Amino acid sequence: MLQMKPFEYIAASSVDDAVRALGSRADARVLAGGTDLIVQLKSGRREAELVVDVKRIPELTAIAMDADGLRLGAAAACIHIAANRDVRTHYPALAEVAALIGGTAIQGRASIGGNLCNAAPSADAVPLLIALSARARVAGPDGRREIAVEDFCIAPGKNALAPGEFLVDVFIPKPASGTRAKYLRFIPRNEMDIAVAGVGVAATVVDGKITMARLALASVAPTPLFVREVGGALEGQAPSAALIEQAAALAQAAARPISDMRAPADYRRHICGVLSRRALSAVLG
Repeated sequence: MLQMKPFEYIAASSVDDAVRALGSRADARVLAGGTDLIVQLKSGRREAELVVDVKRIPELTAIAMDADGLRLGAAAACIHIAANRDVRTHYPALAEVAALIGGTAIQGRASIGGNLCNAAPSADAVPLLIALSARARVAGPDGRREIAVEDFCIAPGKNALAPGEFLVDVFIPKPASGTRAKYLRFIPRNEMDIAVAGVGVAATVVDGKITMARLALASVAPTPLFVREVGGALEGQAPSAALIEQAAALAQAAARPISDMRAPADYRRHICGVLSRRALSAVLG
């Protein structure tokens, strides 16, 4: 049986403290909730000389709403996100996704920031974040910068963070009036929590016309996949069943799935079309 290799542990008290700690070792890892990292260290999939715990940094656990939008600290637990009044009022689809990730025990530790940083193609939160035009704010030795969430995951298990950088929070702009969002996924049974396919959608309808539409897919490409063609087909049009079918077909065509133990590629591609049609129908009426 594999044993976790020993590592040094530091509990950072500020963003600058965490940046210094991460810069002190070549192989340092950030611990936010630990629901992915601890499993990976135990299994030998990842190694670390140093683990930097960021849960004691107030900025990393904050859930804050202002006139511009919502900031989710990278270590804010899913259970708190799902229960937050501002999230439930202004971003109900996000509250639903936070309540979807794992069971109650996992939700008490797991974070949407961690779901993003883990960069799994099947990550449930990421397609919805992309649909909501979210941006990742990161800190590192060269200061702070922002990355559009659709550009954050660059390969399975690999993200766009540079050496010494870590995710501070995720910013989601305040939705315009008339905006609705939805995330749907398909799992063959409740015991299997990894999606065979998932779809995140957001759309704004003003005076009977679609002024904004974004759709992203999970589990059908090496990374969560932003399908820009859907927005191009929908924006400026009046919602209709035929238009939804056209957009769902574009999403299905964009999928690049593989066959694995959970589902064959053709089945995943078919499910993408079904879920896209349902999600678009939900947000467009």
